[in-house]
Amino acid sequence: MSDPATYDVKKELDSYRARRGRFRTLEVPARRFLMIDGEGDPNTSPEYEAALSQLYPLAYSVKFRSKRELGRDYVVPPLEGLWWAEDMEAFTSARDKSRWHWRLLLMTPPWIEGDLVETSGDVRWEEFGEGHCIQTLHVGPYEQEGPVLETMHHEEIPARGLALRGTHHEIYLGDPRRAAPEKLRTILRQPVRNREAPYSGPH
Repeated sequence: MSDPATYDVKKELDSYRARRGRFRTLEVPARRFLMIDGEGDPNTSPEYEAALSQLYPLAYSVKFRSKRELGRDYVVPPLEGLWWAEDMEAFTSARDKSRWHWRLLLMTPPWIEGDLVETSGDVRWEEFGEGHCIQTLHVGPYEQEGPVLETMHHEEIPARGLALRGTHHEIYLGDPRRAAPEKLRTILRQPVRNREAPYSGPH
């Protein structure tokens, strides 16, 4: 069992909370992340596995240095992914993962400074913020996200007087190596901008 004093972004930050069946808007401030880019189907691409093998050891190295040198421990935050393609239908109806580009991210806590982070390989450490977003929780296999995204993109966002911008974002609260597919929990986030008729209803 982890120390109750250990910092955990899933408990501390509002942007890591979502409810199934509820779409809400929120402001996501800039934070710093370890990140690495690639492309192709994450289920079959060697590049995806290679990216994870670079990202996680560095994330744990930073965690252990924080505990050892600063006396501040934390739970390594959940894996996140930015996903895009030339045709956004590749995410919703087509779900053609071979056409996807991705950026994997692991957040670092706010007290982590440059002298604790020694990047290597293709991993970099950069600030990333999204501002105004809409998000919800998907429970189930990743392959079944399509209908939720259809609702988000074509119903919820237009109904609020908003329009898509930026990149589709997923936060993986479950571990596919340990959890059954039907129990996986994934936050689905989309940055948005106001249209000419701003939405005035509840957030």
